[in-house]
Amino acid sequence: MAARKPKVIVTRKLPDAVETRMRELFDTELNLDDAPMSRAALIDAVGRCDVLSPTITDEIDAELIAAAQAGGRLKLIANFGAGVDHIDVAAASEAGIVVTNTPGVLTEDTADLTLALMMAVSRRIVEGANLAQAGDFKGWTPTWMMGRRITGKRLGIIGMGRIGQAVARRARAFGMSIHYHNRKPVSPRIAEELEATYWESLDQMLARMDIISVNCPHTPATYHLLSGRRLKLLQPHAILVNTARGEIIDESALAEGLAKGEIGGAGLDVFEFEPAINPKLLKLPNAVLLPHLGSATVEGRIDMGEKVIINIKTWMDGHRPPDRVLPAML
Repeated sequence: MAARKPKVIVTRKLPDAVETRMRELFDTELNLDDAPMSRAALIDAVGRCDVLSPTITDEIDAELIAAAQAGGRLKLIANFGAGVDHIDVAAASEAGIVVTNTPGVLTEDTADLTLALMMAVSRRIVEGANLAQAGDFKGWTPTWMMGRRITGKRLGIIGMGRIGQAVARRARAFGMSIHYHNRKPVSPRIAEELEATYWESLDQMLARMDIISVNCPHTPATYHLLSGRRLKLLQPHAILVNTARGEIIDESALAEGLAKGEIGGAGLDVFEFEPAINPKLLKLPNAVLLPHLGSATVEGRIDMGEKVIINIKTWMDGHRPPDRVLPAML
């Protein structure tokens, strides 16, 4: 007699190939219209599934986990995404619920987008494209739409994990000088490979860089890490790029600094109150804004789904999932 397939509820629509495979392996309930699940729908889901596969749009807090405990069935939260700041991992752990994520597969895509934002802001690409498409291009002139080159600039990376290192490798190819701030220095081998300068003091690094790239996770310790005070340390020509989490930057203070010319430009793929964007940012020509596209490649999203499947299958077979997240890791 075949073992019972675990009941898996997926909170958002995933790539067809991923959904098909999940239906083959598990008793899977899909979200066909892709609308974010309401709070009531989430509470209902955790009460009747063995595995919940949420995304960043789902708030899996202590109250929801308590509801899952009352149901007595939920044993695994297999997150579709690397970030787990929307999940109360500590509460899940106390409740005996395993949490997994999908690290590693988004590294290259996010690093690509980070460099794209650096170039878009530095060379005013979006501003120029909008002018051309509006029919406002009147002909080349020597002093019109001038940006700045990125070659030779100092790049300060906040968070030198997988993505930060991938950004550094790309930036090196563009002739940039690599600097970084991290909880601890990277290994001597990586530091030598990237010719990277470590700054223990974030304040000191911020004051000296031409471009800042935010690549650290959002945790209680990194909330508003780039506060209004720290943003004032940036040089007037400096560019700030964020492809991590919006809550790391005080978005209101950033908008004010950009509007006053105290900060040269910003390239943002994430926002503090996402999907809402500070209205002041929407009006600024020196801000390039993207709708959270960091992992938005066909290959990346399929790879994420495959990681979710592996984590569920490994757990189902009675083994430790390869991408388990523990409170001590955060």
